[in-house]
Amino acid sequence: MPATPVDRARASYRWLRKRAKRAQSHVWLAALKRTNARSATSVLGDADVVVSLTTFGPRLESVAYTIESIAAGTARPRRMVLWLDDADAYAHRPDTLRRLEARGLEVGLTENYGPHTKYFPTLDGAIEAGLPVVTADDDILYPRSWLAGLLTAAREHPGVINCYRASVVALEDGRLASYGRWPRCTDTRTSVARFGTGVSGVHYPLTMLRELASRGTAFVDSCLKADDIWLHWVALRAGIPVRQIAAKPRHFPLLPGTQEQSLMADNVMLGRNDAYIAELYEPEDVAALTAAGAPTLG
Repeated sequence: MPATPVDRARASYRWLRKRAKRAQSHVWLAALKRTNARSATSVLGDADVVVSLTTFGPRLESVAYTIESIAAGTARPRRMVLWLDDADAYAHRPDTLRRLEARGLEVGLTENYGPHTKYFPTLDGAIEAGLPVVTADDDILYPRSWLAGLLTAAREHPGVINCYRASVVALEDGRLASYGRWPRCTDTRTSVARFGTGVSGVHYPLTMLRELASRGTAFVDSCLKADDIWLHWVALRAGIPVRQIAAKPRHFPLLPGTQEQSLMADNVMLGRNDAYIAELYEPEDVAALTAAGAPTLG
C-alpha cells in the first residue's frame, strides 16, 4: 500500500526532528569539551548518592563528556566513580579524564565483569558509606535535571528501584515472553513486573545493593553480558519493585560518535536476552510476576 501524504508528512517530521536532535547534541558536546578543558569546578556535590559507570575501548576517549554532563546537573553526587577493566587503558587514560580526577572524579581499575562493571565494584564502598547507587551509561548526554529527578523519585518512593526507562515484563504460554515483545512502560506503577533499562539511568536503594552483594559474582556464569536482566531477576527474588518515574519513558541524547558497538543491539538482535532469561527465571519467578499483574500475550 503506497504511503499517503499524511504518512509522508509524519516521516518527514520524524526525520527533521532526529536531525535537529543530532545537531543539538553536537552543540552540547562542543560546550562540554570547553568545560572539560577550562573548568576547575568540582564534579561532586552534597547529594547522598554514588554515581557509577564504566567504559571500554574507543569510548575511553569520549566518556569524559558524559561525566561532564552529569557534573553540570542541578544535583551532584557525593561520589562519582568510573571503572576501567584494562590495566593499559587505566595507565594511559586521557587528559580529559585526568582533568576530571583533579575535580573529584574517581577512576578505578577492576576485573572485567562485562556490563556489570558499571555497578558491581561500587557495591562494597557504597554499602559501607550507607549511600545508594545511580548507574549511568558511557554514551549518553544527561540533562541537568537527570540526577535530581532520580533523587526526588527515591525520596518519594523509598526502597524502590527508580528509573527513567522501563519495560513491562510479559508472559506467554506459562513462561516469560520473548524479550523483544515486552511492551514499553507507559505508567508510573510500582511493580516487580517492571523492568528497568540502564541506558537512561537507574537509582538502586541500599536494600538492592545488599542483595546484589550477597549474590557476589554469580552473574558471571549465568548472565555475564546482560546486566539489566540479572538486576531485575535479583530484585524480583528479593521482592524489590521497579518504578518508571514518569509515564513517558525517556531516552536521552546519544553522545555523538559512540555507537560503533552496542550491547543492546547485540543482545536483542542475536536473541541473547532470551537465552539469559531462560537460564535464570524459574516457575516461582513466573508465579511472582503473574501475581504482580504481568500481562499475558495472546
